[in-house]
Amino acid sequence: MTDATAGPPPQAPQPRKPRKIFLVVGLVLAVGLGIGLFTSVGTKKNTGPPQQGGPVPSFSAPRLNGSGTVAVPGDGGGGGTPAVLLFFGNWCHVCHAEMPPLAAAVQRELQAGGTLAKVHVIGVDSEDSQSVGQNFVRVSGIEFPVARDPQIGILSGDFYFDGDPNAVFVRGNGTISAIVSGPISVAKFTAEEKKLIPSET
Repeated sequence: MTDATAGPPPQAPQPRKPRKIFLVVGLVLAVGLGIGLFTSVGTKKNTGPPQQGGPVPSFSAPRLNGSGTVAVPGDGGGGGTPAVLLFFGNWCHVCHAEMPPLAAAVQRELQAGGTLAKVHVIGVDSEDSQSVGQNFVRVSGIEFPVARDPQIGILSGDFYFDGDPNAVFVRGNGTISAIVSGPISVAKFTAEEKKLIPSET
C-alpha cells in the first residue's frame, strides 16, 4: 500500500550558475597575471643586481645641486669616460662623516688637473626632500653633480642597494670595476679610482 500524500520523487539539485562578479574577478586576475608575465610592470628594470665586471645600470634624474639632469652613462661611466657613483643621504648617519672628506678629495683632484681629474664623480642623494638634500650637499662641500632620488628608484630599483652609503666604480667602457658597500676611506676611494685609468694601474 502506498502513501497517497507522497509527491513525485525528489529531483537531483541543479548545479548553481556562477555569479557574474566571480567571472569578472577571474577575468581581471587573468589579465593582470598576463601583464605581469609579459611586461616589466611591477618589476625592476634590470635582470638582477649589478656585479663587478658587468654593465653599470643606466639612469637619468633631476640634478639636486643645479639645473638639468644627471645621467649615466651621459655624465660618465661609458663613452670612454670613467666614473664613480657615490650613494648617500642626509638620513644616513655614516654619510655625514664620510662625504666631507670625499668631497674635498674630489676637489683636490680636479684642481690638480692630473689623470684622476678625468674620472667623473656623480652623487645620488636618496630619500631626502629637495631642501634637505640640497642642505646636506652644501654642508658636505659637494660640488660634483648629484642626482635626486627621493623614491629610491635608482638606489634600490636600478642598483638593488638596501641602504647607504655605497660607491660604484665604473670603467670608461661602462663596466663595473668595483662596488663598495658601506663606508669608504679617502685612501680606498683613490686606490679604486686609479684602477679606472689604465696608466694609473
